[in-house]
Amino acid sequence: MSTSSFFTPLSDLAVIEISGADAASFLHGQLSHDMSSLAPGQARLAGYCTAKGRLLGSMVVWSVISAEVPVLRALIKADIAESIVKRLSMFVLRAKAKLSVTPIQVLGLSLDHSPGEPAEAAPIQADTMLAEQAAKLPGNPLPFTVVHTDAGDWIAAPRADGAAVRWWLAAANTLNPDGWPDAANTRWQAADIAAGLPWVQTATQEVFIPQTLNLDLIDGVSFTKGCYPGQEVVARSHYRGTVKRRMAYGLIQNATDIDAIALPGTDTFDDRHPENPAGRVINAAQTPAQVGTSVDMELIHILMEVQLTDLPEAQFRLGSASGPVIKIQPLPYSIEAS
Repeated sequence: MSTSSFFTPLSDLAVIEISGADAASFLHGQLSHDMSSLAPGQARLAGYCTAKGRLLGSMVVWSVISAEVPVLRALIKADIAESIVKRLSMFVLRAKAKLSVTPIQVLGLSLDHSPGEPAEAAPIQADTMLAEQAAKLPGNPLPFTVVHTDAGDWIAAPRADGAAVRWWLAAANTLNPDGWPDAANTRWQAADIAAGLPWVQTATQEVFIPQTLNLDLIDGVSFTKGCYPGQEVVARSHYRGTVKRRMAYGLIQNATDIDAIALPGTDTFDDRHPENPAGRVINAAQTPAQVGTSVDMELIHILMEVQLTDLPEAQFRLGSASGPVIKIQPLPYSIEAS
């Protein structure tokens, strides 16, 4: 995957908004992370669970500093945004909080440059305001750092070791994506996967607990914040050490059109036990094997559910016991020592 700079609309993401005097306290009682201490300039990853601890959604939450009333916003997969807002709204009751899906456009900025050097993403240079704002962004931000600008709210995205600096932009104004790289969206999704950042989608709702998606390893769960839906199940798995399934990063190399398509929820298999699925795909993205060439091959990047005891010896396959081989890749954090 090329590490050159790019800027792309992220139409697979939406922004939901929670406004009102009780916005923070309401979300605090619903999500897996502490929203009561969310500070300006900071975003937090969190999960939203059923009472049985199964994830209905994952999101990145931050506060809007310029609002007249308290406002929180969250990045979430677009295909579940409406259903999550509808479900959360059922529990507002007397709380002073209102939820909605906003029309805010989400974009991704990947900057392959050293701290202090100018951004070289061509699409940004065509937009004066974005170029000026991007030039002021920190060169080596901590994940989930938030920078508020006239262009909108920039949130630093997690990245793999040595990978390009990445920013989400919840844009203040709608931008025209004409002329932007066609394949950049899937490159962004592949970078999420390499960073070990999971997104719950429609196909994987009510399937995984937060620990299976490694949310506890990437600061997406607080075990001291108090009650929220599913908290007892999540806490029990943590304190009893019963987390047997985790999320791993896999790669299918030299994939062609005849290979199985990796979609969230697709089964994966282990050669040693071909009769039953070994796990499921959580997220997937396809990118050209050689960017800028005519080679008709694809790389399929996968976040997948695995049983920890399978990792040392398993040869995983996608879709069936005879499907394409999935080669396990390193994540920027450990899952085996947890």
